[in-house]
Amino acid sequence: MGSQPGKGRVLVVDDEPFNLEILTEHLQDAGYDVVPAEDGEAAWNVLVRDHAFDAVLLDRMMPRMDGMALLARLKQQPELADVPVVMQTAVGAAENVREGLAAGAYYYLIKPFQRDMLLAIVAAAVGSRQERQQLEAQIAEQALGYQLLYHGAFRLRSLVEARQLTLLLSQTCPDPQRVALGLSELLVNAVEHGNLGINYGEKTRLLQTGRWQEEVESRLAHPQFRDRWVQVEFSRGEDELIFVISDEGEGFDWKPFLEFAPERAFDPHGRGISMARMLSFDSVEYQGRGNQVVAKVRLAR
Repeated sequence: MGSQPGKGRVLVVDDEPFNLEILTEHLQDAGYDVVPAEDGEAAWNVLVRDHAFDAVLLDRMMPRMDGMALLARLKQQPELADVPVVMQTAVGAAENVREGLAAGAYYYLIKPFQRDMLLAIVAAAVGSRQERQQLEAQIAEQALGYQLLYHGAFRLRSLVEARQLTLLLSQTCPDPQRVALGLSELLVNAVEHGNLGINYGEKTRLLQTGRWQEEVESRLAHPQFRDRWVQVEFSRGEDELIFVISDEGEGFDWKPFLEFAPERAFDPHGRGISMARMLSFDSVEYQGRGNQVVAKVRLAR
């Protein structure tokens, strides 16, 4: 079965011919455009010529150039640094996972893998890349007049509205692309985990079975959830921008999600809050029972 246009383009790197064949077959059957490489050096030769990948599925232990060495090279190249890397490894020790996370591999796959888990993890990585590219393209089309906004109050219910507000409010920032992905993650979290009550385990199962979007739409229409709103307040101070996001849910234990823990590296989600804190905002602080978050961006003076 061939690849389907628009699904995503993945570089698969593995020095075991059987593994490379199976990974390639699974991804092609799911509709991805797959480029195989037999080791890190071969993969690097591909990447030098071709930057157009949505994700790299990378074996950790390989001859000539191992996965960690290739990952380091990727992160040093501006054209490739944002391509998400799924590190596949037979080594499940926490220190190995931490090393990969510190180097920028936010997605992990343990061998031997199940097909459904492989597809869920790759879909999450590719989706993250494509969402970032779409946001950056749409932000570039927006006018810069939003940087004149000093205060605003907004409310939303759906993921579509969350995206629209992300595009608007990111324009208030000196670096819209930096803020957009993190702001989107916080707004989506307020909708799906907050107002719609989809907990961590439920989202994992929904993503693995391809039913996440269907469940979100179902709950948005359900009487229990349809009158819940996410409230957003924006204010511009002398030296910082402040975003206050509140939902009407029961809250959650937010503390474990401020840092990206190794035990969640094998899940197809769970990176949003920590990545917003590390990459998009200068501070992210959840308050009360977890249904209000304050994110801040410092302004140069």
